[in-house]
Amino acid sequence: MIQWFPGHMAKAIRQFEENIHLVDIVFELVDARCPYSSINPEVDRISKGKPRLMILTKSDLANPNITNQWLNYFKKQGYAAIAIDSKKNTTGKYITKVVKNLLSDKIDEAKKRGLDKKIIRAICVGVPNVGKSTLLNQIVKRRAAQVGNRAGVTKGQQWLKSSDELELLDTPGILWPKFQNDEVANKLALTGAIKDTIYHSDDVGLFALNFFRNNNRDELMNRYHLNEEDMELSDVDLLLKITKKVGMQDDYDRASMRIILDSRKGKLGRFTLDDINDLSGDED
Repeated sequence: MIQWFPGHMAKAIRQFEENIHLVDIVFELVDARCPYSSINPEVDRISKGKPRLMILTKSDLANPNITNQWLNYFKKQGYAAIAIDSKKNTTGKYITKVVKNLLSDKIDEAKKRGLDKKIIRAICVGVPNVGKSTLLNQIVKRRAAQVGNRAGVTKGQQWLKSSDELELLDTPGILWPKFQNDEVANKLALTGAIKDTIYHSDDVGLFALNFFRNNNRDELMNRYHLNEEDMELSDVDLLLKITKKVGMQDDYDRASMRIILDSRKGKLGRFTLDDINDLSGDED
């Protein structure tokens, strides 16, 4: 079981609790490639009573049909939910428009009190490497938040002001003390929410191979020049085969990391690890 809950995670949760009263709305970012597994139960606990906008990030890397299924699911659960490609220049305007619609009553109330422009304050939370900094930079139209394609780039909390009457409080990525199971941990590791130094790359590499051979078979075969006979091998033997194919001799740890990085870059096709049909009946 992958476990990772260092001191700065506990501190970030504490800061989130301390600042929740300052905001009008919570932006809860989840990774569109694992939108259910990347929901942080701590966010639900702390955000009680506050409007929340569920933002599925990195939708350009996820299976679009399954993303739509998850958006419908979240809306049925009573959430406002949208899917975004954070790198698109129109993303900031789109989110500002959605938020103004969500908080229209509060904005109207402010106008009645003589405030021409109600400054909406939002807090931005999610697991590490979910794309918060990229999104924030789109909204505020400048490189205000530090961006990196690895977990834990944002170190502290900072208020960022948008030109569209929107102020955002950035927060470091937050994981929770105990993952539900190994599968959730593997999904978070594969998509980059857990630091690569924390887990065994071969475990996550084998998890990825099993998923892609069943879901993105053609992309997997094309990427590593595999044939149908190779695809009949066990996951372990297939990993060893790929290790040799990419010229890494017997270094299957390194080959595993190649598979992990290839998946994150979209070289194995668009994918979504969470299947909505796996939810128990009482979730519907």
